Amino acid sequence: MLFAKRKQLDNAALNQEKGWASQGGMLVLYWYSWILIINSAINGYDGSMMNGLQVLDTWSGYFNHPSDSQLGLLNAIQQVGGICGLFIASTMTDRLGRRWAIMIGSLIVLLGVGLQSGSTTVEMFIGARFLIGFGTSISGNAAPTLLVEISHPKQRGTMTGIYNASWYLGSIIAAWSTYGTFHITNEWSWRIPSLLQGIFSLIQVFFIFTLPESPRWLISKQKEEQALQILAKLHGNGDENTELVQFEYKEIVETLRLEELAAKRSWLEIVRTSGNRKRAFLVIAVGFFSQWSGNGLVSYYINKVLAGIGITDPNTQFLINGILQIFNLIAAYFGSWLVERVGRRPLFLFATFGMLLSFSCWTGLAAHATGTDAAPGVGSAFVAFIFLYYFFYDIAWSPLTIAYPVEILPFSIRAKGMALSSFAVNIALFFNSYVNPIALGAIGWKYYLVYVIWIMVEIVVIYFFFVETSGYTLEELSVVFDGEGAQISDLDKAALAIQNENAISEANPDEKA
Repeated sequence: MLFAKRKQLDNAALNQEKGWASQGGMLVLYWYSWILIINSAINGYDGSMMNGLQVLDTWSGYFNHPSDSQLGLLNAIQQVGGICGLFIASTMTDRLGRRWAIMIGSLIVLLGVGLQSGSTTVEMFIGARFLIGFGTSISGNAAPTLLVEISHPKQRGTMTGIYNASWYLGSIIAAWSTYGTFHITNEWSWRIPSLLQGIFSLIQVFFIFTLPESPRWLISKQKEEQALQILAKLHGNGDENTELVQFEYKEIVETLRLEELAAKRSWLEIVRTSGNRKRAFLVIAVGFFSQWSGNGLVSYYINKVLAGIGITDPNTQFLINGILQIFNLIAAYFGSWLVERVGRRPLFLFATFGMLLSFSCWTGLAAHATGTDAAPGVGSAFVAFIFLYYFFYDIAWSPLTIAYPVEILPFSIRAKGMALSSFAVNIALFFNSYVNPIALGAIGWKYYLVYVIWIMVEIVVIYFFFVETSGYTLEELSVVFDGEGAQISDLDKAALAIQNENAISEANPDEKA
């Protein structure tokens, strides 16, 4: 049944896709998607901005030259805010709708940006960054959820891949804005980049209610007619009777009838069944692996990494960081293009193995650079391997950190599962932000060996546990994890009855009448 339905979907999408694109439906959907995608740039801006601020003497001097532990707290407090925000993020996304959750999160981020830009004490700066993390966790839960639920089925993997890849859009703007204000000799050298952090949230506040709500969320709230109209607008150029729109609508209704008690389910639902436990494990693994692979060293502390191999000139550090972010964006978008063509699991394996090789060379060069007989070109080679490492990281982990968890989660636990994914990411980021500067200061390049070993662990987990998701609709993926006709609960037992009822009705239209 699963493969027959997937073939039916493919035929419907292929028959309709050309007309959808030529009549402008694609452009409208791309515009909606872009408003959601820029939410990812908020975190990218934050990490790159903090990298730049640490190089600015005006920022360090204004806050009395923070120690390694203080720097760790200044970065890590954003993740603390993110973790706290997650306790209400999924509830807002499910109860208020995806758009209202994005609006509320964006307004909180703007409040934090305002306080951060006007900070006069380090305590005020820390509090502002807590608010930014809190708001980002709310909008970051809802935005990718809405994106995956409105994407055209033939482009879901690409669009959700672009979402997380656009982390680097924010990092590019931050890197070059801090470079541009580098020669300002007063406090505006850091206040200007801080103010610019609010640009993405401001765009979302202005445009979020021009976007449609999730058809799946609307159907779950018994607003079927509105949901059908939105599906028709997004995937059928306004025609509710197109083959693809009818297929999607019926499949969503059938699946949500199965999950009609979702609103009453607790967080324990995430671990209640074997299929959900596997999903939870994968969601947590992706969250941790995406941040505990050595990338956090450069994302927040590139100045310390470069200083460790003798590159101490601030202007050079700014240039390397700015160029690296542009390179990362190109590589991440290339990875988004590969997602549907290569598949999720092969891309994860290839990229992580490449990360292991390049990070091992990175570690060896760092060790050599600290020796008394270090070759003159070791610094340049080290920088080259940073770029090579990030190429491998970007083609898989940048696009799939969000795309993979959001598509393996069924509607009933999607918002909760995304909150769990964000929790894992924030815990990993907190560790990176707080521990990395202290460890680098204490043991230098030897700290890199921890990540070499950990990346090996990642490869083993990916090989044995990661599931391929290419070629399935969001509804069909439940069969991949739970099995064809799996009897999961009293509610899920109703699935076969619903499907049989629909099949009988279609086969005997007179009897249905």
